[in-house]
Amino acid sequence: MAASEALASADVDGALADLQTHLNLIFARTRTLWKESAARIDPELQVGGYKLLTFIDRAGTANAHELAERFEIDKSVISRQVRMLEELELIESRPDERDGRLRVLTATPAARAALAELRRDHSIRLRTVVQELTPDEIHAASKVFRLLAEI
Repeated sequence: MAASEALASADVDGALADLQTHLNLIFARTRTLWKESAARIDPELQVGGYKLLTFIDRAGTANAHELAERFEIDKSVISRQVRMLEELELIESRPDERDGRLRVLTATPAARAALAELRRDHSIRLRTVVQELTPDEIHAASKVFRLLAEI
């Protein structure tokens, strides 16, 4: 290996190590943000329930089977979280018109409003953080996150 190739490889290794360090920090911050967001919706809401609620809200509707597949969580865990979301009046459940064995889950109007407010707040925070970046830099960062999500 030529000296220039070794240097380039070391540069890439260093850059990847730096990226991994920052990804770990982002993941830790994300977990904290999920916890804070769940508590803002309802002090009793667990992070797992918050993630399910946000998915249901964005999808419009979902059923327990879809949630279990999407989040790779056992159906019994999904069932407990769904029950908690119903008790907190954050989701509504009705029979599926096509398959009566399934229940269609939707976010309640109050939950949708609370989630919309959270998204506005999160958007403001993100915009503040990235305000020094150009649109091209934001697009490049977005591309990196998209590629990482496809791993």
